[in-house]
Amino acid sequence: MKQAIVARADLNMGEGKLAAQVAHAALMAYEDADSQSQSAWKGSGQKKVVLQADGEATLFKLADKAEREGLAHAIVRDAGHTELEPGTVSALAVGPADEDAVDRVTGDLSLY
Repeated sequence: MKQAIVARADLNMGEGKLAAQVAHAALMAYEDADSQSQSAWKGSGQKKVVLQADGEATLFKLADKAEREGLAHAIVRDAGHTELEPGTVSALAVGPADEDAVDRVTGDLSLY
């Protein structure tokens, strides 16, 4: 079991902002998962990986692929209180799900 969080590198978010967006994405996708996936992921150590994307279009393409694969996922749109404009798409989380299934969606991306 694994969860992949993909954050936009082109936004040049500060470390704290990046951490917040990753946390939002992780929680939102966890809440989208079924209870069996939630339990299996929690019981196996809550494995996460943070990856980078080059822009908004990439996040939506990956979200579409996750949807077609039937995987829990979530797109984060920033509220605009600090560094980003309101509504800026900043991150995507895929999973928790079987590691191979998550890798079919995000396996070609680089670590953040």
